[in-house]
Amino acid sequence: MKKDVEPRGEVIIYQDPNGETNLSVRVQDDTVWLSQKQIARLFNKNIRTVNEHVSNIFQEGELVKNATLRKFRIVQKEGSREVERETDFYNLDVIISVGYRVKSKQGTQFRIWANKILKEYLLKGYVLNKKLMEIKERWQELNRAINFFKEKITLPQLKGQEQELINLISSYSNSLRILEEYDSNRLSKKGINKATYVLSYKEAQQIVSGVKEILVAKAEASENLFGHEIDAKLDSVLGCLNQTFGGKDLYKTIEEKAANLLYLVAKGHVFVDGNKRLGSILFIFFLEKNNFLYNSKHERKLNDHSLAVLALLVANSNPKDKDIIIDLIITLLKVK
Repeated sequence: MKKDVEPRGEVIIYQDPNGETNLSVRVQDDTVWLSQKQIARLFNKNIRTVNEHVSNIFQEGELVKNATLRKFRIVQKEGSREVERETDFYNLDVIISVGYRVKSKQGTQFRIWANKILKEYLLKGYVLNKKLMEIKERWQELNRAINFFKEKITLPQLKGQEQELINLISSYSNSLRILEEYDSNRLSKKGINKATYVLSYKEAQQIVSGVKEILVAKAEASENLFGHEIDAKLDSVLGCLNQTFGGKDLYKTIEEKAANLLYLVAKGHVFVDGNKRLGSILFIFFLEKNNFLYNSKHERKLNDHSLAVLALLVANSNPKDKDIIIDLIITLLKVK
């Protein structure tokens, strides 16, 4: 049994195990199609016998004619001429029914072969459709991110950061391309990036205090306002990151936890002042503790400029844009 490579991929060659029967079989609409002449050759019967069986199949209501018969235009020789004519073709249901009526071993062999071919045909179709859907989703993701950046680039808070925004778009687009290769098995997969380090409330408070002490000494932060926590909100943020359901983390990966940490601190007014800076520092600290801050080239996945602009975007975003921002951060962090 072998396949014939046709330009449209609609015709394959069937050859029985003994090499006695050789047929060009049409594959279309998730089934195979043979003409009465081909069915006669398959079962080693004359066309009149096959026609009689086919007529009985429809008359007895075993199968519905309209659902199992299709006309295809084929080229056939008539004398010295080649003429294109419409010919009746019958699907696999009819072929199998005829095979049972003539009690043919060839029919059983063909049925086994046809079902195998159809399974391959359907699987390839599924894989192709799945791939097209993935490409469409990636394109939609990129468009969403670009539209988000276009909307935010006019914000007064981001004035002078236009080039860094363009760099972020470029990094995001490149990340999507690399992830596409990753998802297509062209890059090695290393499983889920599960966080091994859990940032505790006490440790986070110590980090905030340390940063505040340094900045106040440099006169870059206010003693009374910077890092002053509002209603234990930082504890709530960390509790949200580490929450579980049924013994499993709701945020399963390092990327998800880190993205939400940055978003919830920078956007959630956890402190009276310093939300963007402290959110960025806690974000970096969490990634470093989980060995996820650097890429394979030993470069920061997000440099200081990119992170500063990202924190500004988060802080000045609309709550409805949360999913876009979280996806953006996760994508930028995923690339190895």
